[in-house]
Amino acid sequence: MITIHKIDTSSKTQVRRFVQFPFDLYRQDRIWVPPLRVDAEAQLDRQKFAFYEHSDADFFVAVMEGQDVGRIAVIENRRYNQFQGTRQAQFYFFECINDQNVANALFERSFEWARGRGLDTVVGPRGMSAVDGFGMLIDGFDQPQMMAMMNYNPPYYVAMMETLGFTKKVDYVSCLGRVEQIQFPERIHQIAERVRQRGTLRVQRFSSIRELKAWSGRIGQAYNQAYIHNWEYYPLTDREITFVVKSLLTVADPALFKIIVHGEEVVGFVFAFADIARAIQRSRGRLLPFGLLDMLLELRRTKWVSLNVVGILPEYQGRGGNALLYSEIERTVRQRKFEYAAIYQIAETAVNMRRDLAKFGGLAYKNHRVYTRKI
Repeated sequence: MITIHKIDTSSKTQVRRFVQFPFDLYRQDRIWVPPLRVDAEAQLDRQKFAFYEHSDADFFVAVMEGQDVGRIAVIENRRYNQFQGTRQAQFYFFECINDQNVANALFERSFEWARGRGLDTVVGPRGMSAVDGFGMLIDGFDQPQMMAMMNYNPPYYVAMMETLGFTKKVDYVSCLGRVEQIQFPERIHQIAERVRQRGTLRVQRFSSIRELKAWSGRIGQAYNQAYIHNWEYYPLTDREITFVVKSLLTVADPALFKIIVHGEEVVGFVFAFADIARAIQRSRGRLLPFGLLDMLLELRRTKWVSLNVVGILPEYQGRGGNALLYSEIERTVRQRKFEYAAIYQIAETAVNMRRDLAKFGGLAYKNHRVYTRKI
């Protein structure tokens, strides 16, 4: 018999129980990269996590024969629904043993929760934070996962979703390439150089976290505006922006953060991360006692770099900002002597960027799907 238990988020024991499940499920999986436990637990903290100031979520665990066998979060993002004119619920943190009955029980409880709030659609995986990865992995299961913002799951999840009646909403592709084989056309660099000479747009580089923090407010505002035409967009609150920026700076190398500036306004950005996935795996998601030190050492020795936050304000696209970003990306990656570069979670609706990536030598190596279902 399968029973569904609602997590009491005021109980540290129950929060840790919810967070622990994937650590047990993927104990023998060499691909999975765990989240940082402190970050995972923070998302269930209704008093401190900014999302709960405007929206709500509940968390459920499936139990069979006295053992936890699955979990799910179901989310009502009221700010998103108001902005987009929708009545959707989101699901996230879905993990499950290979048993369709367990998946059915978790989602039926989620559907009941959503219908009780007058919602008519369930979409996901999509989390409560702008730094949560989108979608469920449907291709590239044997390829390395880079850090924790790229979702991972076993192949059997795909069949579970189809059996439950979910269909595709949008796919997100991730591209990987050897740095020595990635070559932007000379025309890109020529355009970038002309933009630099005109002086209307410039690149702001950083040498310390302190310098980055001085720009954090303006970076956050640009982040909030850059994706306004995306399906998943809603205006982040000031506290949510602060959380996003803080999350990005947790394991940041400031030399890999570049912003495009017009006057004193941030109009574009590219945030690259020296990939520390292997150190996170070794620490099992714990910062203490030695996890943080190992992560800092991994920043220096890793040969992988990920570019997963790239954006430019719509009104500056086509004015040389894109060329400036691409030129800066290539220069940065080569200067640091990385061997592999990945850019991930590019929506299929971003046709131009996906075409450019293929042209420049990036090969699709993972695909994540966001699912939808009317209820």
